[in-house]
Amino acid sequence: MTEDEQRAESRYRSPFVTRWASRRMLENWSDLKKVRTWRRLWIALAEAQKELGLDISDEQIEQLKRHQDDVNFEVAAEKERQIRHDVMAHVRAYAEQCPAAGPIIHLGATSAFVADNGDLVRIRDGLRMLVEPLARACRNLADFARLHKSLPCLAYTHFQPAQLTTVGKRACLWLQDLLDALTAIRELSERVPFRGAKGATGAQASYMALFDGDERKVKQMERLIAGKLGFHEIVPISGQTYPRAFDYRVLTTLGRLALAAYKMAGDIRLLAGLKEIEEPFGEKQVGSSAMAYKRNPMRSERMASLSRFLLGSVQHAAFTAADQWLERTLDDSAIRRLALSESFLAADSIARLLSNISAGLVVNEPVIARRVQQELPFMATENILMAAVRAGGDRQQLHERIRRHAMAAGERVKTGDGRNDMLERIRGDRAFGAVREELTHLVEPQSFIGRAPAQVEEFLSEVLEPALGELPTAPDGIDELRV
Repeated sequence: MTEDEQRAESRYRSPFVTRWASRRMLENWSDLKKVRTWRRLWIALAEAQKELGLDISDEQIEQLKRHQDDVNFEVAAEKERQIRHDVMAHVRAYAEQCPAAGPIIHLGATSAFVADNGDLVRIRDGLRMLVEPLARACRNLADFARLHKSLPCLAYTHFQPAQLTTVGKRACLWLQDLLDALTAIRELSERVPFRGAKGATGAQASYMALFDGDERKVKQMERLIAGKLGFHEIVPISGQTYPRAFDYRVLTTLGRLALAAYKMAGDIRLLAGLKEIEEPFGEKQVGSSAMAYKRNPMRSERMASLSRFLLGSVQHAAFTAADQWLERTLDDSAIRRLALSESFLAADSIARLLSNISAGLVVNEPVIARRVQQELPFMATENILMAAVRAGGDRQQLHERIRRHAMAAGERVKTGDGRNDMLERIRGDRAFGAVREELTHLVEPQSFIGRAPAQVEEFLSEVLEPALGELPTAPDGIDELRV
């Protein structure tokens, strides 16, 4: 290992960078994207001011554009060490590259002009980046649900066998929550507002001075800048910063994704323990360092863990929004640098896991069928009782005989050889002789799944497909995981 490699390995690196998040989401929250966006904002500000009559030349704007992307981070870092202000450090570093434009960079603006508007650009772009993998996960689950819409399986309440459902119907529970999260993320991505050019305390006083008190030009300047950055809405009222309640809205929207993913991950982990359904497992994947036979649901476990992290981040936005003093206080800065970026990186990691897992779910039909057959005789007792009564039997006497058979069969399942001999007991009881030939039909699993197959088709065709039909078609395939 070289000295440079050793130095790199001796520093903490976020696992979002080394293991989980996608390259494009990492780039979205990178310092490079941040500062390039600041420069786009300074250019838009200068262009709008020139268009409205301020003395700014074409040469100055061209110089700003020429150096928009080649950020001189080393110069900015040295200046920040001296002046302890990151935005002003980059203003001065940019001015060194653009000496002719130096006098008009950041004209009339405060730090929040680039910091807040830049964050809103990255929030908007980050939300849009989540749509494609989530849409792909929804389509994967839709294919899975349709394929298994009629496959009977045990349904559980309190994690105790209840009645029957189908594998496809259960997948639609996951899909419904995921679609709700996707819809909320997509809608919010189209409604992210621009903070605008509001000045030091939100009153736009500096811009009023620049334009000699012409309110019309100040308002037009703000609209021009917003349009150049691709925004349709502008925050109508702000202090120095846009209201931090919007960050809370963003994180609660991401939290809806975490809720959906956590629920799905938990179900898969339970079903994997029952060996009914398993997540993808690589040909050379190792489940345990000690127990070579294990197939741990590590992807679902990771998804659950990241979802907990994301849900925990929501409270950071809540406390920050509630604790903003008057027009602004700086105690929002450090926590927002952590909470916003890492929440989006967590959401991105979760979305990629959802896409990966949903594309490779394994259904162990023989295991599911055995578990159904083990429990179904108990669930079918009401049908058997009603058929025997219709054949002339006494309801109360038959009920007592079924109860005794059920208790005995249940005891054998729990303390004997584990086999459910309920039907054999009923078949051998003369009191049920009139329905002996019907017993096989009365315990047919398809008779106990109700409208589950129809519900799957109705949900997919009436709810899911119209919602996804509005989205661009995502590429086929699996989101590969690095680790």
